[in-house]
Amino acid sequence: MTRIRRGYIARRRRTKIRLFASTFRGTHSRLTRTTIQQKMRALVSAHRDRGRQKRNFRRLWITRINAAIREIGVSYSYSRSIHDLYKGRLLLNRKILAQIAISNRNCLYMISNKIMKIK
Repeated sequence: MTRIRRGYIARRRRTKIRLFASTFRGTHSRLTRTTIQQKMRALVSAHRDRGRQKRNFRRLWITRINAAIREIGVSYSYSRSIHDLYKGRLLLNRKILAQIAISNRNCLYMISNKIMKIK
């Protein structure tokens, strides 16, 4: 029997995987089997850490807001101020409040006074 030339589909698939793993070190970027394993592992880590990153940023914002509220000398805690924000229908999320706490403390003081008056 004569030799049959294979198509390019498998080579194209391996090339795509190698391009993805081109920045990996050692055999993780050279050998096909380990490259596939490392690609799967990288995608799993990326998916897991996207959720983790959201949690970490939320924790950071809460910490910043809490520190700013306590430094201003407002008589109540972070949780109470967030509760009063929602009660007063001031629609500021934690990210914006944290940015205000860092950049402009006077504005945060005015917001807290506004909450106290509504209450």
